[in-house]
Amino acid sequence: MSTTQPPGTPGPAAGAEARFRHELYPYRGQDQFMAGTLGFIREALEADEAVVVAVPAAKASLLRGELTGEPAVTFVDTATAGPNPGRLVAAWTAWLEERGEGGRPVRGVGETAWSQARNAAHLSELRHHEWLLNQAFARSSAWSMLCPYDAADEDEAALRYVSRCHPLIHEDGRYVPNGSFLEDGQYPFELLSAPCDPYQELSYAHGDLAAVRSKVAQCASDAGVSQEQQSKLAVAVTEIATNSIVHGGGRGTVRTWIQDSVFLCEFRDAGYITDPMAGRIRPSARQLGGRGLWLAHQLCDLVEIRSTPEQGTTVRLHTDVQA
Repeated sequence: MSTTQPPGTPGPAAGAEARFRHELYPYRGQDQFMAGTLGFIREALEADEAVVVAVPAAKASLLRGELTGEPAVTFVDTATAGPNPGRLVAAWTAWLEERGEGGRPVRGVGETAWSQARNAAHLSELRHHEWLLNQAFARSSAWSMLCPYDAADEDEAALRYVSRCHPLIHEDGRYVPNGSFLEDGQYPFELLSAPCDPYQELSYAHGDLAAVRSKVAQCASDAGVSQEQQSKLAVAVTEIATNSIVHGGGRGTVRTWIQDSVFLCEFRDAGYITDPMAGRIRPSARQLGGRGLWLAHQLCDLVEIRSTPEQGTTVRLHTDVQA
């Protein structure tokens, strides 16, 4: 996606089509964070726009101190969506719909807590979420999101990777097109790590759902997964295995293993998921089907999906094992 505005403009050009603006704001230090973020928010307030702010608690406290009593600014906690980044698109959708009631323009400020990523898989899914925001809101009513990114650690490789997910860069109070942005179809999905030995494996087809649930339940119990989490996992396992049977060629393979205090349950089949947003948008009450991946995202601590026409689909469910 590209902007319709000329480089260096602070907002939509007169007469231009209103579109989602997704801006990366690399900053260094607290002063730069406050200057850029407050400038973005105050520009919104001057234009009578609502603002949703989702940043780490310490930075939220700083912003609240400068925005005391401002009713158009709402602070939200992304932690309420749980640890799975696959839930965040739906969370942002709900926050924006609530604040944009009546068609009011909305701006979002969302800083991902990259340093709190629990492992490499979680970090990969956080980056994937940033890129998917462009697709999630490409056809929505006009709004803007500023994504502050702390570049003080000088990790240039990490900054380049995050930059690929944002079509615009916020510089000196203005946004400019980002030449590093990867358009639809160019995003390089990170390869899944290999299963850890020893792992358990079971092939399944129509009529084998009970066997799949039993196998996963036994492996999860042996790994130390709590009863509560086992109950949630059983629902997710049933949904994903059913998808294999109905949409993935009638059969599949499930593997389970334990790695770094995480129980992993991986499903492979010959199907192909064409929609990159599958499982990330809340199904409507009237929708028939399409709830399996959504439920998996709500019930598991992390869900990784890789799907190509050539290699089929892999869905990897993560469940944290409590110490």
